[in-house]
Amino acid sequence: MTAFVAGLPKAELHVHHVGSASPHVVAGLAARYEGRTAVPTDPVELAKYFEFTDFAHFIQVYLSVVDLIRDAADVRALTYGVAEDMARQNIRYAELTVTPYSSVKRGIPGEAFMEAIEDARKAAESELGVVLRWCFDIPGEAGLESAEVTERLALDLRPAGLVSFGLGGPEIGVPRGQFQPYFDRARAAGLHSVPHAGEATGPQTVWDALTLLGAERIGHGTTSVQDPRLVDHLGEHQIPLEVCPTSNIATRVVERIEDHPIRRMVDAGLFVTVNSDDPPMFGTDLNREYAVAAGLLGLDESGVAELARQAVRGSFLDQPGKSRIIAEIDGYLAAWKPQA
Repeated sequence: MTAFVAGLPKAELHVHHVGSASPHVVAGLAARYEGRTAVPTDPVELAKYFEFTDFAHFIQVYLSVVDLIRDAADVRALTYGVAEDMARQNIRYAELTVTPYSSVKRGIPGEAFMEAIEDARKAAESELGVVLRWCFDIPGEAGLESAEVTERLALDLRPAGLVSFGLGGPEIGVPRGQFQPYFDRARAAGLHSVPHAGEATGPQTVWDALTLLGAERIGHGTTSVQDPRLVDHLGEHQIPLEVCPTSNIATRVVERIEDHPIRRMVDAGLFVTVNSDDPPMFGTDLNREYAVAAGLLGLDESGVAELARQAVRGSFLDQPGKSRIIAEIDGYLAAWKPQA
């Protein structure tokens, strides 16, 4: 299964820009700003630094890594490095969750930020064969100021790769409803709605994402299974869930991998996609998440290939692009010969 997944063409719908920075990139940036950051420069110490006690601690560590991105060159190097890691995993398409507010707040001009991510996006597609699209994400912990800045950057400086508008950060103490006007304007401008919900809070956060923010996909949705009415709604409307198993264990929103609700989601007929979230921080990548999901769901190669197709179907890629990747998945499965 490991060999099969490694060669399988894939798409990823829930993966964070800064959270995808590889350990050597993070360590290099930490060394550049040594004495002005708490992030370790030693890879062994960095692995320990990425051991989280709870979701709040994860956010604290995540923001310390965000603080290492201090100029447009850092942004470009980080983005292209993420694409290189994706290419090694045979990821053909990814919707990368980007939080421009964090960079602009730290002094990077919005225009320079857009130019950096777009330059990396174009290079990733032409040089690596990885198609990237952006989800601009409001960091909920930063409040309405961050929502205003994110909306302005998304709509006034809209980069060509931007397809969606999101909401991340802690859910506890951050009501979804306060962000409704920003999502209304983003959706009116043609952006898709993809907020995080039901990760560290209960099903009501998912309902709020659906009814107040017009969510077309749900980031995580882990606790949705606690509400039978919500399960029925998600199943009836086939609203994709961006499920990230190892992330949920690392941030302690699920205690043990055996307790993860992905099996209950699939058994209930929900639209499940598998994703890596912040892979280096959680000691994982998309290949590993597919292997984890295969184990939890009891899938063979055909079942794993269907998971890969599901991610493509749930994406905001155009139909010719979807058809191309699905045909590639089908061809890979048909040609697959297990190793002796």
